[in-house]
Amino acid sequence: MAGAHELPPDEVLVQRLRSGDEEAFALVLDTWSGGMLRLASSFVSTKASAEEAVQDTWLAVIKGIGDFEGRSSLKTWVYRILVRTAKTRGTKESRTVPFTSLLPEEAEATVDASRFRSPGERYAGHWAVGQEPRPWHLPEDHVLRGEVRELIAEALDDLPPRLRAVLTLRDVEGYGSQEVCSLLEISPGNQRVLLHRARAMLRSRLDAYASSPDDAHAGGGERGLR
Repeated sequence: MAGAHELPPDEVLVQRLRSGDEEAFALVLDTWSGGMLRLASSFVSTKASAEEAVQDTWLAVIKGIGDFEGRSSLKTWVYRILVRTAKTRGTKESRTVPFTSLLPEEAEATVDASRFRSPGERYAGHWAVGQEPRPWHLPEDHVLRGEVRELIAEALDDLPPRLRAVLTLRDVEGYGSQEVCSLLEISPGNQRVLLHRARAMLRSRLDAYASSPDDAHAGGGERGLR
């Protein structure tokens, strides 16, 4: 079934935007602005500043749509403008920390080492017996009420800026690793470390929610998602 904000193909959408189609502009604005705001907030100091970066990006898109050459998707082109705009604003605020400042060898452990098999054991580095991540059995009514969605959004907002940017692009916006490296101007090694840490922190929040008797299991019994 088509989504509520399904966009037409790029070639159609670009033509409509170039012709000044207000409905097409409102559609991309509504569809992309949420993710853009979360990404912009990774570079600037306040939500208001992030909102201004998104607004400036859309103004730049309107002015520059005639120069779009189609070498990337339209969305990637818009996101490149956003990253440049937010970085510039963040630099003026003395807010931006270069993504390259976090090297792989400097990354902290994201999961307690005691949960893995020790060196010398068979399958060293794999999950220890009884320490494997547990499958989640979230009651249907929790999902329908949007509690999990709200928790994920809150957890994303609480991530450190660099982790939030990478996770937003990879797991929310669906970009591949090469595209993320290009957008954020980071190395593949940094991208992997940042994504791993972000996913581990998010998983930790969801684990806590799923294991809470007052939340995920309250009144849910053994019902699973249908």
